[in-house]
Amino acid sequence: MGGTVMHGGRTGTVLVGVDDTAHSWLAADWAAAEAKLRGGTLRVVHAVHGITGAELELVSEGADQQVLDAAATVLEDARARLAAAHPGLRTETVLARDHPAEALLGAAEDADLLVVGTRGQGGFTGLLLGSVSLKVAAHATCPVVVVRGHAEQKAADGDIVVGVRDEQDEAAVRFALAEADLLQTLVRLIHAWTPPMAAGRMIPQVSEADAERKAHARVLSHAARPVAEYPRVHTDSELVVGAPAAVLVEASAGARLLVLPRHPPAARLGLRLGAVVHAALHHASCPVAVVPVS
Repeated sequence: MGGTVMHGGRTGTVLVGVDDTAHSWLAADWAAAEAKLRGGTLRVVHAVHGITGAELELVSEGADQQVLDAAATVLEDARARLAAAHPGLRTETVLARDHPAEALLGAAEDADLLVVGTRGQGGFTGLLLGSVSLKVAAHATCPVVVVRGHAEQKAADGDIVVGVRDEQDEAAVRFALAEADLLQTLVRLIHAWTPPMAAGRMIPQVSEADAERKAHARVLSHAARPVAEYPRVHTDSELVVGAPAAVLVEASAGARLLVLPRHPPAARLGLRLGAVVHAALHHASCPVAVVPVS
């Protein structure tokens, strides 16, 4: 399983954003393991705003340097921790003077994967998912993995679950298959839908339900075409009648990774991530990979 894994002509780089919080270290450790698995380089980014000219008039002249020195210490601590936990890993550090989301998006322009953490614990407290994580998941040109904020990865040997929305989701399926090929694990392709309620009828006719199911089976079959590119990966395809967000959050329990496509927003003022991705990022029980699709 050695050798650098390239995707779409990229560089084999896994990027992670760090600060000095526990959920950040969890994300860094996940990213380091991923970079080593791919045979690539881990790029560790820490962002600070620095001190503006107006602020400098209110503080000592050395305050700006103190901010930068503290940031450099965070990066050195990260490098030391990762070197101890992942011997032989190629690591580079970046100190960016920018807002964290913008710094990560800029540093990830040539990366294969961007990894961020979240304070969320699942359930109601999952609403603590940070604005930085949401922004990079919504705007990055590469896949983004949001690592949940619990203390350990309970499902390190679990399957990879892919939520398939429509026929355009081959990129998300291909990402999951490539990951499963490295990890030697199973991929579950899940397509869930809520049947439209027929006017005046609580239960659709059998023929209508059968035709609808066949239509959804065709969607899943089309999105699953990249399966042929990964003959070593075993896959299961599942058609589920139910609310997609609820189905996928439930499937994340015991999963190693939940992979979801990020479609262009349907409306200018709509959720850029889409309701299903947004719900999964807040409530999934495992890390969530958001893969941009056209």
